[in-house]
Amino acid sequence: MGPRGLAGATLAIVAAVVAYGVYAPDFAGRLFPSAEPIARRAHDALFAAKPAPAPTASPAAASGPTAVAVSVAAATRADYLVFIDGLGQVQAENTVTVRTRVDGQIVKIAFAEGQMVKAGDLLAQVDPRPFQAALDQAKAKQAQDQATLANAKLDLVRYSTLAKQSFATQQQLDTQNALVNQLIAQEAADAAAIDAAQVQLDYTTIAAPLTGRVGFRLIDQGNMVNAAQQTGIVTIAQIEPISVNFTAPQDDLPRISAALAAGAPSVEARTSDGLTLLATGKLTVIDNQVDVATGTIHLKGEFDNKDHALWPGLAVSTRLRVEVEKNALTIPDRAIQRGPDGRFVYVVGADNRAVTRPLTLAHEDADTAVVAKGLSEGEKVVTAGYFGLQPGALVAVEAGVGGGS
Repeated sequence: MGPRGLAGATLAIVAAVVAYGVYAPDFAGRLFPSAEPIARRAHDALFAAKPAPAPTASPAAASGPTAVAVSVAAATRADYLVFIDGLGQVQAENTVTVRTRVDGQIVKIAFAEGQMVKAGDLLAQVDPRPFQAALDQAKAKQAQDQATLANAKLDLVRYSTLAKQSFATQQQLDTQNALVNQLIAQEAADAAAIDAAQVQLDYTTIAAPLTGRVGFRLIDQGNMVNAAQQTGIVTIAQIEPISVNFTAPQDDLPRISAALAAGAPSVEARTSDGLTLLATGKLTVIDNQVDVATGTIHLKGEFDNKDHALWPGLAVSTRLRVEVEKNALTIPDRAIQRGPDGRFVYVVGADNRAVTRPLTLAHEDADTAVVAKGLSEGEKVVTAGYFGLQPGALVAVEAGVGGGS
């Protein structure tokens, strides 16, 4: 490299050092303490901070805070029906397995599976011929013994006449009298045998013992049956009326007992999810002891079930009405919010601002809540539009939505 190139490189290095010293005056002060004041003045002149432009106010800020659209309802006074919810199972009022009471062959099946039958309707017929023959034999035996008795009575009359004339001994008279009494007893035994044979013959006609719905046929026509076998012919379930067995917490027992003493309280049977009403009946029985394992009391309700909405074995949810709370302060249950400190609602004041209000509830169901403490009649609570709602927020009540809006 020539002298001219060396001089150029030296000037470039010096220029770079000077420029970095202006950008970082602390660096220049460490290398050349006497040059630091000059480097700082140059730095301030070149990199002095300019004031940032003031932010432009948004149109929303200029017009004030945005109101939150909500729906409201007013706290009102009304009579509130107090229910106790529970779970239960439908049970037939009576269930019978129909069996034969005599031995023989099934010659007729007179019902269709799933049919509704009435008490006394024919279900099946066992071959009656052997039993009819036994009945006829018993009747013939009775007729024979009646003829023998009639002859013995005539002989008794003759012996009585002869004994008075001393042509017959007293022993002969007593023997004939005993024979007559024996034949009278035999005739009574014949009558009993006839009754027994008639009963056996009647048993060959198998009738429904109660009104209800038959299930699946358990035996087919042509099979042999006997009175000792456990397999029945069919089962019958009485479903009009029908029962629902359900439970309630033991703490509610005093209220349930008082309601039953005042008259049979109503019971609603609903689908297992509680959404659809199936039937309405009445409470009939409170069990005689509390289930200590679960802390519940077992109850039974009776339902007419004319439409057959309830079926034996069906799982249902129940609602037992125990009392009516007069003039209770009520609000829609959807207004209730739950926080770390318990239940509360958003109340909309006259200034259209929302404030939180803690509540104490006396009763609550899927639709309505009864307020024991925390609200006054006529105050408006938010029922919809909670998103973005904060205490003190400005609200806009949607017209025509929610009671009292």
